[in-house]
Amino acid sequence: MSCTVYLDHNATSPLRPKARDGVIAALDLVGNPSSVHQLGRQALRVLEDAREQVRVAVNAPKTAHVIFTSGGTEANTLALSGTEAVRILVGATEHASVLAARSDLECIPVDVYGRVDLGHLQSMLSEGDGHAVVSVMMANNETGVLQNIEDVVHLAHRFGARVHTDAVQAFGKVEVDFLALGIDMLSVSAHKIGGPLGVGALISTQDVQLTPVNRGGGQEGGMRGGTQNVSGIAGFGIAAKLATSDLADMTHIKVLRNQLEAGVKEIAVDAIVIAEAVDRLPNTSFLAMPGVLSETQVMAFDLAGICVSAGSACGSGKSKSSAVLAAMKMPEDIAKTALRVSLGPNNTTADIESFLSVYKDLYVRQMQKRNAA
Repeated sequence: MSCTVYLDHNATSPLRPKARDGVIAALDLVGNPSSVHQLGRQALRVLEDAREQVRVAVNAPKTAHVIFTSGGTEANTLALSGTEAVRILVGATEHASVLAARSDLECIPVDVYGRVDLGHLQSMLSEGDGHAVVSVMMANNETGVLQNIEDVVHLAHRFGARVHTDAVQAFGKVEVDFLALGIDMLSVSAHKIGGPLGVGALISTQDVQLTPVNRGGGQEGGMRGGTQNVSGIAGFGIAAKLATSDLADMTHIKVLRNQLEAGVKEIAVDAIVIAEAVDRLPNTSFLAMPGVLSETQVMAFDLAGICVSAGSACGSGKSKSSAVLAAMKMPEDIAKTALRVSLGPNNTTADIESFLSVYKDLYVRQMQKRNAA
């Protein structure tokens, strides 16, 4: 059966029609944006227009550097591998691209909800020597938990440390305000906001000094070698502009998310809505159905034409349970039953009802097996 209900927007959100139009229009451009002739200048104009659209969408200062990358992973890698900082402190529930950026990372513990322990961070900053970068994601890609970035920034800056935040999941779902947060670096990705796959950006203040990870022809202000993906970047700029203007849609999406969670708890008294008690993205639910493995649930929903996931798309195909839940000290027998549901602008009440119908059938079958055992 084909996927008729798409509930995996945290993995990739469908391409916006206007972003698609922008990609197609840019594909007709002949020039290389590094060429000085008129066709090259036309391509460069598209590139710079998109750069400005992304900068404005996150309210970064006019002097900020917007470095286009192949996605959020490369942006995170550049921020942490490209820094000359002696120490890199990262939240224990960060995306895999952050945790793999360097071999000498220091992990900041989190509480049972996945929020960084600010007291522990203060101790780490006060005890260490040398310039540091603190990297804490704005919103977790699995649980949807929102971090208090302002407090992280205030604390880190007291000790002279810079702050990077992975805003890949937050962008387009909650307000992302570079200036208000006071951060030094921020990563975003196009395909999470209805832009094309394979495009992202690292945005940094003017005084941040980085060493390029991809060396080559000096593109992106010398920070990323290689001819830019002009068509993808054009679509990214359009999607970024639309994502900020459509934030009001998240109110409706949160209502649907709450309906889904209420329905799950009515069906299964032992179901767990992970991190329900703290601020989360309005579109994200991470649900545990005790006794039913995540993979079993994903397959059951897929057979019913409903697309969900067992967690991060970057960890799909792996039998190991969520590293995020392990960092949150979630018991293994619960962690391996977690299912992520992430909604988007096109989801409806009918989609929630379809999900709950399949969920109920799966849960009832599980209860019957338990009773028969």
